[in-house]
Amino acid sequence: MILRQPDCTICGMSPHRVTRRDFNATFVGSIAGLSTARPAFAQDTAARVDATRLQTTLMDLRRFGGTPAGGTHRLGYSTEDKQARLVVAGWMQEAGLVPATDLAGNLIGRRAGSTSGLPPIVFGSHIDSVPDGGSYDGNVGTMAAIEVARTLQDRRVTLRHPIEVAVWANEEGGLFGSRAVSGQFEETELAHVTSSGKTVRDGISFVGGDPARLGEARRDRGSVAAYLELHIEQGGILEAERVPIGIVEGIVGIRQWDVTVTGLANHAGTTPMDKRQDALLAAARFVDMVNRVVRATPGRQVGTVGRMQVSPGARNVVPGSVVCSLELRDLDAAAILRFYDAIRGEADRIGDATGTTFAYRELHVNAPAPSDPHMRSIIADAARALGLETKVMPSGAGHDAQAIAQLGPMGMIFIPSVGGISHSPKEFSHPTDIANGANVLLGAVMSADAI
Repeated sequence: MILRQPDCTICGMSPHRVTRRDFNATFVGSIAGLSTARPAFAQDTAARVDATRLQTTLMDLRRFGGTPAGGTHRLGYSTEDKQARLVVAGWMQEAGLVPATDLAGNLIGRRAGSTSGLPPIVFGSHIDSVPDGGSYDGNVGTMAAIEVARTLQDRRVTLRHPIEVAVWANEEGGLFGSRAVSGQFEETELAHVTSSGKTVRDGISFVGGDPARLGEARRDRGSVAAYLELHIEQGGILEAERVPIGIVEGIVGIRQWDVTVTGLANHAGTTPMDKRQDALLAAARFVDMVNRVVRATPGRQVGTVGRMQVSPGARNVVPGSVVCSLELRDLDAAAILRFYDAIRGEADRIGDATGTTFAYRELHVNAPAPSDPHMRSIIADAARALGLETKVMPSGAGHDAQAIAQLGPMGMIFIPSVGGISHSPKEFSHPTDIANGANVLLGAVMSADAI
């Protein structure tokens, strides 16, 4: 894997590329003279992050893309994204990390461990946002990861494993950076136009990567000792149940389809109601049926029809065709297919009753990513040591953790989202909850060093 340091006067670094071998050698040399460093951190149970410092950096990040409504508009590969990454790289340096941008455009801050040859413990998140989004999604996990590294440095601690704080590129656009590292990125995706207006190819170049060598960013399975990610829940369960820490049991699988309903366009004034082949009527029944089928089975699965296009779309014409979306999410990949089969069977009956037909085109498949049982145990122990109650729960949203789970054991920590609101300027998590999550992350990193 090849990394390049950011061209950043703030960070005091020059824009040259370094191989991972050189990268490791630099770290080993840089810590060789630190005789005051303690080799083990697992026994340092009194360690806590600086909650005020963490909150300050989190709010300071809003300088880049902050909106008057209190949210953040910092699209992946945008100017605001690039500016924020340069400042984050500086914070990484202050935390004793050496920041560099890999070929996929991910910003990685690394510090060597005391034992050579061990794979890194990786933790982090992302800093890009959805359009007019919030200031906590991704940012909390990234700033908390840097704060954990700062705490290690403050206490002059060196772990056995190397540590890497990761800022994954363009998470909101489709986990592009983390999927490239885990080998789940297709070359055809380089032409995809992102929300910043740049193609993925141009965006990777813009933030310092090299799309022509994207394959070299890929890491092998087993190359990560552990991956940990702190994130806001983006739902309202933890707040409603007054539980401060969620332990993610897995990230749901997602399958998406375009569903085309075909009827017969005809004159709205001269076609009797009982003679119509109304595609929109059939689609409306389809929406209601999806809700009914998904809710009929106990569980935490969800099904959504979120988009609909009607043709010809005239006031005086019976709709002849409708294209609508269908999305199903569940931790069990087989269950998703069972719901899909049930929906298709019910749709056929709707078609028979309305004189219409249904056709399906699959657009996207994202396999479920269960978290590692040992990592869940590590997180639970870290929370228990802090006197914090926990709840084991699925993640209904996608995260970089599901891609990095292909490389090593993955664990994910949730903190409450006020009102269950996310992807909105109203997104908010209390500073106390953020500090709790960061301290659990710190404890989990400590314990993961024993792997």
